[in-house]
Amino acid sequence: MKNQTRLHFGLYHAVIVGGLFALWQVLSSRGLISPFFFGEPAHIFGVIGRWFTSGEIYIHLLVTLAETLFAFAIGAILGMVLGLWLALSPFWSRLFEPYIKAANAMPRVIFAPIFAIWFGLGIWSKVALGVTLVLFVVFFNVYQGVREVSPTLIANARMLGASKKHMLRYVYLPSAASWVFSSLHNAIGLAFVGAVIGEYLGSSRGVGHLILQAESVFDVNTVFAGIIVLSAFALTLDAVMTRIERKVLVWSPNHGTSSQA
Repeated sequence: MKNQTRLHFGLYHAVIVGGLFALWQVLSSRGLISPFFFGEPAHIFGVIGRWFTSGEIYIHLLVTLAETLFAFAIGAILGMVLGLWLALSPFWSRLFEPYIKAANAMPRVIFAPIFAIWFGLGIWSKVALGVTLVLFVVFFNVYQGVREVSPTLIANARMLGASKKHMLRYVYLPSAASWVFSSLHNAIGLAFVGAVIGEYLGSSRGVGHLILQAESVFDVNTVFAGIIVLSAFALTLDAVMTRIERKVLVWSPNHGTSSQA
């Protein structure tokens, strides 16, 4: 049943996406929209095919993947640690609250040039930008998830003699797990965005660098080719995160429902 449902939705998606590209191709080939500004799917997929057959794209994808994973891992770990610490420490939470809100309100993209000066044009300036995007998303979800734990559950665990270590492992973390994974889905996308924006603003490798090169010579087909590759890449990362979530949250009441979807 699950496989049939997935197959049906896969067919629906194929029809929708295929129909959109077919309409785009017809409009472009007949001059109803300008190929110079909107490109043509036939040429766009020709660029993608050339990238993969020649192997040109692989080094750029590898660089973007490395930047994304480093930013995601560092930002997620920092966000979870800070979220747990402040959620369980009312004094420090109240003390640092205005600074955290001020830092979160800053448009982090403006730090990209500063990180390029500090860390150079290699991967670490992109990682630093990605970390600033990931950290706050994970932090606020973990912080809220821990604070939403049922007081009755906490009281019962303490009555049974649970230590702080046991409370953290068996009460706070499981209760906040759904919040954590909800934030991680957003975080992996933001890490990816940070990597690409950093590449776009200054780099010698990465898919963002390919798009920037194409824009400089008004090659809109290559720009759209890069966008499509990045979109497929982002969907793949999200699918990996979904599989990990299903493996970890096997005890969740919504696990079976999410698996069927």
